[in-house]
Amino acid sequence: MDTGITPAGGEAYRLGTPPQSIGKVGAFHGNFGVLVRAYAYIRSLGAEGLRQVSEDAVLNANYLLSQLKDVFHLPYDRRCMHEVVLSAKWQKAKGVRALDIAKRLIDFGIHPPTMYFPLIVEEALMVEPTETESKETLDYFVAVMRQIAQEVEEKPEAMHSAPHNTPVSRLDEARAARQPDLRWKKK
Repeated sequence: MDTGITPAGGEAYRLGTPPQSIGKVGAFHGNFGVLVRAYAYIRSLGAEGLRQVSEDAVLNANYLLSQLKDVFHLPYDRRCMHEVVLSAKWQKAKGVRALDIAKRLIDFGIHPPTMYFPLIVEEALMVEPTETESKETLDYFVAVMRQIAQEVEEKPEAMHSAPHNTPVSRLDEARAARQPDLRWKKK
């Protein structure tokens, strides 16, 4: 039995398994592909480029902070680094949670931000705009967040059924976690 990397004909190779192995414990190659991509990105930018994209990410996060601090609670009202932590604490007082806001963002084609983290922030929404976001994209996000804040004021009950524009609406998350249906069935 092969115990290493051996030729498999032509330019192909295969990975053998030692005879006394208990099987795979973890991925043999680890996160090598991720590390290569990150390394290639850093090398392609160079020192100045890396500094510039870092500054752009910080600038983008602070722009969002300045545009949304009047409609969402800021647990830390100060300059931020590459992420801004908003809180739906004010919206929670109207019966709308951070989860409802995240689900509503889906209706606008926006991937929801990290929710309920950091754990010490009530109803946390952690937004991490990347260094490549355009001002137009950031302004769209701001407009959507402002619209959602307005909807919370006018009709908070409608937020509980979001998303409204997807093939599958709101799932019962507790049931999905306790009784996952992991098999696809043709209808």
